[in-house]
Amino acid sequence: QLQLVESGGDLVQPGGSLRLSCATSGFNLRYYAIGWFRQAPGKEREGVACLTATDNSTYYADSVKGRFTISRDKNTVYLEMNALKSEDTDNYVCAAVLYPYRSICPKGPGGYDYWGQGTQVTVSS
Repeated sequence: QLQLVESGGDLVQPGGSLRLSCATSGFNLRYYAIGWFRQAPGKEREGVACLTATDNSTYYADSVKGRFTISRDKNTVYLEMNALKSEDTDNYVCAAVLYPYRSICPKGPGGYDYWGQGTQVTVSS
């Protein structure tokens, strides 16, 4: 059974850093694109970053470019978050879709089939 489990969310001060983890199981990660999304109550789910299956190409939303880094190590996908701002406060969720042999990854939530439960990031002084 395919599973995605996020961890690493916390309360952090503005300007601080966090590393989120998305532990995967039940599928071969090398054939799947992975995306990180965030969503606050009452707001639409926003794509933050994604990572291709084939060549580890990445995509970042303009709001996080230069501050966030998505990476993969074995069965875990990470989201390194630096220079955090209050507007980064959200529930962060990782998602996966079978997307082999492509150097792009889906950017919107509709492009993904499997979802984790999320981890809460709160940026506040």
